[in-house]
Amino acid sequence: MNDLAANSPALPPSESWLPGPKPPDEGWTPRKFYFVLAFVLAFHVALIVLFGSKKQVVPRVVANVPQVQLADNANEFIALGDPTLFARPNTHDLVTAFWRRMPGVAQPNFNWTEPPRYLPPAPEAFGATFHDYMRSHGAAELALNFKPEPKLILPDLAFDNAMPQVTTMQILGELGQRQLLHADGLPSLPRNDVIAPSTVQALVDSSGNVASPVVLESSGDGDADQLALKLTRALRFAPAPGLTLGKITFVWHTVPTNAVPVNLP
Repeated sequence: MNDLAANSPALPPSESWLPGPKPPDEGWTPRKFYFVLAFVLAFHVALIVLFGSKKQVVPRVVANVPQVQLADNANEFIALGDPTLFARPNTHDLVTAFWRRMPGVAQPNFNWTEPPRYLPPAPEAFGATFHDYMRSHGAAELALNFKPEPKLILPDLAFDNAMPQVTTMQILGELGQRQLLHADGLPSLPRNDVIAPSTVQALVDSSGNVASPVVLESSGDGDADQLALKLTRALRFAPAPGLTLGKITFVWHTVPTNAVPVNLP
């Protein structure tokens, strides 16, 4: 048998392992694969619909749940977790109970206040810095080589211009912008002494007539104030679109009573 195998012609290596052509009915076509996949999916859906449970899901009762509880320092189990329990003195050990007690250490309190400490003033140091500055930064002295000759100025002895020679009237405020059309003469008052001016507040209408004059600052003489009101009512101004408010000040000129009498209006 070995001689027969040795005498038989050897096949080429390239032709000994190459597969032959597959028959046409061997393997799955894509159409067949998709059909089987759709059938299996439909079969599973049908089983779920037929045998599926439609009961309402009820949650299970929670039991035997671990609970967490905070323990204070007096708990014995917490004390056993201290690695220095038997190495250092303890306030709860047996020796402290009948022999010697450990002194309590008070914790420092950082919430403290100090009473105010006022700095007393030093009167001897007042102005010391200024005096030192003035000694070190003194101004240079300048020699005045010239002496201007004094000028003799005589006082003005003419007192006639110091007092008004006639009674004057001054219009202030918005009323001073309007033109004065008519005013009665301003007389001098027969008085042995000077009197203060009289100030009257006047309201002028659109026609130029004075309405409701009021004495704002009295001169101290009732007759002079009444005369000021009378002279104010007699004033006439130029027409204007609206009302105008202003002040009228009368500076009185007085004459002695032994002089020639003046007829008051």
